[in-house]
Amino acid sequence: MAYMLTGVAAFAIMDASLKWLTAFYPSAQVAALRGLAALPVVFAWALYAGGAGQLMRIRWPLHLIRGVLAVFMMLSFTFALKELSLAKAYALFFVAPLLIAVFSIFMLGERVQRTQWVAILVGFAGVMIVLRPGAVGFGLLGTIAVLGTAFCYALSSVLVKIIGRTDSTQSMIFWMTCMLSIGATLIALSDWQPIERQHFALIGTIAITGAIGQWGITEAFKRAPAASVAPLEYSGLAWVILIDLFVWSVKPEWQTLAGAAVIIGSGLYLLRFEARRQL
Repeated sequence: MAYMLTGVAAFAIMDASLKWLTAFYPSAQVAALRGLAALPVVFAWALYAGGAGQLMRIRWPLHLIRGVLAVFMMLSFTFALKELSLAKAYALFFVAPLLIAVFSIFMLGERVQRTQWVAILVGFAGVMIVLRPGAVGFGLLGTIAVLGTAFCYALSSVLVKIIGRTDSTQSMIFWMTCMLSIGATLIALSDWQPIERQHFALIGTIAITGAIGQWGITEAFKRAPAASVAPLEYSGLAWVILIDLFVWSVKPEWQTLAGAAVIIGSGLYLLRFEARRQL
């Protein structure tokens, strides 16, 4: 749980930095900068923590799948950050833990009882409250993008549980960051913009917080059942509401908060149910 909470806080700061950069650069370039900035930090940490040998003794097919998912995840998320407020993007992204619970059934063989299914369905109803289809400022493209991000993230998180049985945390983080850097850069090259000097500090912040966030969340999913640690990602909402307010002077709409409350309630129920079952 401590790993997850640390990772979520770091990612909230990183996401705010990414949103700031989307005002100056194309979304694909911002996604590429996220990977490129974190890669040296992750590589140095991987060498220090376990040496170079661990980076090659891996299950390549599963790492490649995570790499592809990482590229799609960052491309869609940076686009969503450009279109939506941080709070709304996070509220919609909170569907990811519910998807993780569903994917865990088919990929990890975890059993989900009837009351858990009810909680998952209630959580999806909360997503509809946040969406408010047909309302002014619905942000269809941004909404589709962030839901696509949640899908890729959930699938990648369940893969961590599978890969973590044989591969090190360092190898999982390094190769995902490496593949993200290469894939997003290739996509962004045709519309690449020169980086302004005043944004170097922001890119450095992305490097550090991105590495810490990825480490924390990867360790959390590796060490605990997916359905147990995933709901702790909801703590990120408090961070982004404060960031929206103090950086962009944006207050969350009551529908966003209400829908997020329903989703969070569903996730917390799943967490409590899982904890009781392990007693």
